[in-house]
Amino acid sequence: MKTVAIVGASLAGTRAAQELRAQGFDGRVVLIGEEPHLPYDRPPLSKAFLTGTASRESLDLLDADDLASLDVRLGTRAERFDAATGRLVLTGGELAADGVILATGGRARALPGTESVAGVHVLRTLDDALALREELVPGARAVIVGGGFIGAEVASTCSGLGLDVTVLEALPTPMARVLGPELGSICAGLHGRNGVTLRCGTAVAGLSTLSGRVTGVQLDTGENLPADVVVAGIGMVPAVEWLDGSGLEIGNGVRTDTGLVTSLPNVVAAGDVAAYGPAGTRHEHWTNATEQASVAIANLLAGQVVREYQPSGYVWSDQYAGTLQLAGHPSPGDEVRFADGGPDDESFLATYHRDGQTVAVFGFNNPRGFGRLRRQALRRPMPVG
Repeated sequence: MKTVAIVGASLAGTRAAQELRAQGFDGRVVLIGEEPHLPYDRPPLSKAFLTGTASRESLDLLDADDLASLDVRLGTRAERFDAATGRLVLTGGELAADGVILATGGRARALPGTESVAGVHVLRTLDDALALREELVPGARAVIVGGGFIGAEVASTCSGLGLDVTVLEALPTPMARVLGPELGSICAGLHGRNGVTLRCGTAVAGLSTLSGRVTGVQLDTGENLPADVVVAGIGMVPAVEWLDGSGLEIGNGVRTDTGLVTSLPNVVAAGDVAAYGPAGTRHEHWTNATEQASVAIANLLAGQVVREYQPSGYVWSDQYAGTLQLAGHPSPGDEVRFADGGPDDESFLATYHRDGQTVAVFGFNNPRGFGRLRRQALRRPMPVG
């Protein structure tokens, strides 16, 4: 193997480039990124970078030594892939590669029909964050559509900047699919305690506009919420459309086996775009992208599956003055037990139980206790997919 192409200058893509060198590959590594920016870390986009307290340089994922060992092509879109020959069609030319890592991530879902409406935003890229940051003026009315991790983090940031914030969530309890109803309800309470209005079981019917700019959010109840800025935090879509006709199996991402290898041993996937195992499981979290890269590269270099991916299920979120941490794989029906503190405390630990096993650990404002409990309770990772 002489040339490896990494499609996607994402976290998973940059970690894959670093893993290729760490695991002994000394050939040519081409890192292809659609954005014009050098690879950057995304979590601060909804927090410190959005407030202006983190610099652009602090987000960089590659250092000078990394860049010196790579052929980095920014502002370059992958348009087509012939899996049989390993030939990539890019904007401006073609590239032949012996090995390919698919790390294209995804694109944020927008509210339908709002693409050209001023004041309506998504938050996925650096440019998204820069555009949104310009509109976060103290006293402005912000409506956040979606009460998941991104929505909650943006609401927290907007509140801290002095905006009047309302969060709309379609589900009865925000984050219930990830945390379950009990802990989801506790996290929902953070909004109210910080002066943010949370409205659950609410669907958006449309927007009110004036001269091409948003002025309000129309609810399915007929109510109109005044809004100066609207942020959609309603998930993402895997970036796989360019793989149509490639011969690879596509379904809610790029389908792979449990080793993150596609139907071809010289093509692997990692990060948000990878749908692995029999169930086509995808994880859209920072830790997953870093963990998958090493497994995908080991199997790519071996030409066969020598390692299977075992997700830790770790995710964290900074909201208001609190830090939420989760490890493991909870389900909404799991029993929740409080290991330290309780639901009304400013700091607590909890565990999830199913069929006599501890399947997940949750911590709020207790990182040291969370780490200790995680090591004790989750000695054996739960299989997923």
